[in-house]
Amino acid sequence: MNDTTQPDVSPLPPSGLPEGRLEGRVAFQDAVRSALASAEAQGWSQLVLSDPDFLDWPLGERGVVEALDGWARRGRTLRLLAADFARLREAHPRFLRWRTTWGHLVEAHVCPHAPDHELPTAMWTPTWTLECLDPVHFTAVATTAADRRVALNERLMGWWRRGTPGFPVTTMGL
Repeated sequence: MNDTTQPDVSPLPPSGLPEGRLEGRVAFQDAVRSALASAEAQGWSQLVLSDPDFLDWPLGERGVVEALDGWARRGRTLRLLAADFARLREAHPRFLRWRTTWGHLVEAHVCPHAPDHELPTAMWTPTWTLECLDPVHFTAVATTAADRRVALNERLMGWWRRGTPGFPVTTMGL
């Protein structure tokens, strides 16, 4: 990069959400936090979160759960897509309580046979997306570009159709 070149990432464009290339786990987590904080203000009716296990997401943080509370209301849907929800259950107890309260808004599918690194680590919204392109180094792209939103949505819905309902609000034991 020379002196006249702009960096790849604009930390906070007018929408308040990052745009461009993001590097590292912290940058990815900060983008998730920003998006969930913006969800209510942006009026997003649907969110899709996808990850093999959600272990590296900030879903258990008080601020994230408060943002989800603000977003949750009639007509909203959160879709969760994972290879396995066991680690999410262990790592994010606040999110589990939120999920219990707002279970009627949450749809979850599990894809237990998804090969490593094929199930996208991504967040889709009607106007913005975040996708981790390299899950080992957490290199991600955040964008409002319509072509990337459509392509990501198509891939996520393909996985959704291959998955089966999972992550129930309660687990029944015998």
